[in-house]
Amino acid sequence: MAGQKDNSVLSAQGYIVCDMKRTIPWTDSVDVISSDESSSSDSGIELNDGIGGQRLSSYVTIDQPIKEMTSGDLLIRRAEMYQDYMKHIPIPAQRGSAIPFSSWVGLGKSVKQLYRQPLHYLTNILLYKWDQQRIGSDDEYTPLDTMMHPCKAEATIWLVEEVHRRTSSHYHVAKIWQSDPMHHAFVDSIFPQL
Repeated sequence: MAGQKDNSVLSAQGYIVCDMKRTIPWTDSVDVISSDESSSSDSGIELNDGIGGQRLSSYVTIDQPIKEMTSGDLLIRRAEMYQDYMKHIPIPAQRGSAIPFSSWVGLGKSVKQLYRQPLHYLTNILLYKWDQQRIGSDDEYTPLDTMMHPCKAEATIWLVEEVHRRTSSHYHVAKIWQSDPMHHAFVDSIFPQL
């Protein structure tokens, strides 16, 4: 409370009390340089540090280069954040429900809803490719749960998901995203509370 008492005393004496525990008197004059008075050789800004009237010179130029991120750099950064996020989502340990399904993508959707967590982008792509591979086969229209036990199919998805979450490189993910402008369609927007 002593600091508050000192601040009120300083304020009553005509000082501005700043949050940084530094006082500036109202009576200090401010040097103003108009465009007429400055020369082209003045490239710096002079600052008064408020201690004993000493002046510090800090040379700042407007044309200093600023590192800009390219779209590739941003994509790599997004993929890195995505991969890091996916690594922190635990794979469900308690499974055992037999989910009926007719396609791999359909089973993936059911798994996402049942366990309330996203599947990795690469897992979603793989499920889509597995469904595409069935086109033209003799069993194209046969529901998958009659050909494969639902628990085995779900376990397969979780094994693949674990590989993608734990071992995939964000550079690889970014490379695939860069080649596919519609990659957002396979990135799940379900975000669990960790």
